Amino acid sequence: MPSLNSCDGARLLALDAIADGGFAEAEGVVDGEAESLVLHRDGGEVRAWLNICPHAGRRLDWAPGQFLASKDGHLVCAAHGASFRTADGVCVAGPCKGEALRAVPVQVCEGQVVLG
Repeated sequence: MPSLNSCDGARLLALDAIADGGFAEAEGVVDGEAESLVLHRDGGEVRAWLNICPHAGRRLDWAPGQFLASKDGHLVCAAHGASFRTADGVCVAGPCKGEALRAVPVQVCEGQVVLG
């Protein structure tokens, strides 16, 4: 019988480990592969994307787990300066304007960010 517990996904990190409005990096298994993920906290909600810029396929962080943000709060790729909206991961400025980061489903459950 399937579990009805919505907290069954792999735990990535505690919600409190991400500053409100801030970013964090976590490792998770996506489509059977270990991947670096970018997490963004907006109050009690968290959004996640693969830590890969669609422009050149490089990581978005300038050092492991260290992300740049614009004055508007957009996630900025450290390699080429592309800026991504945190609401949907769409690039609004830079070399990949109009493209989007690959979203990864996450949820907050019992104070933890979990995959799924």
